[in-house]
Amino acid sequence: MNAPKLTERFEAALIYATRLHATQTRKLGNVPYIAHLLSVAALVLEAGGNEDEAIAALLHDAVEDQGGKATREEIRQQFGEQVVEIVDGCTETDITPKPPWLERKTRYIEHLRYASPSVRRVSLADKLHNARSLLAEWQQQGDVIWSQFNGSKEDTFWFYQSLVQVFRETGSDRMTEELSRVVSQLFQQG
Repeated sequence: MNAPKLTERFEAALIYATRLHATQTRKLGNVPYIAHLLSVAALVLEAGGNEDEAIAALLHDAVEDQGGKATREEIRQQFGEQVVEIVDGCTETDITPKPPWLERKTRYIEHLRYASPSVRRVSLADKLHNARSLLAEWQQQGDVIWSQFNGSKEDTFWFYQSLVQVFRETGSDRMTEELSRVVSQLFQQG
């Protein structure tokens, strides 16, 4: 397999994402949000993703967290229809305030069952990085981490188990198996 060529579009997306999320930090660890986006893009590329998927990985939370429909339109104009379709597929909601947690998560899981391989790849990379981060923080801080999330520990476990099931149903790979291992470790220990 040939490595995807990353062009000026990827560089522009990196700058755009860095600026868009400049004041945002992760819920856990007080880490600049761009670190998550870079990790997701790296996982996508390591899994054989193309440039559009890598760009979408950098922008996968932009619509939901940084401007809704107006940001979506900027992404479409700057990076094209394919990128915005992947971002749309990874977006739980573009409504503020967000709908209730369980409603969003249930709809997202059902959507993933029929999502394109590109959407599933970016979503899987996102969820894998989130699960890795959760596990690392849980190992350092214990159950106190669950108070920083909208869903309970049990709800979060249900969500991640459901994700593993959907990703396995739609074609298991190395990332899916790692997600399964990390989720098992996180919730067996907790």
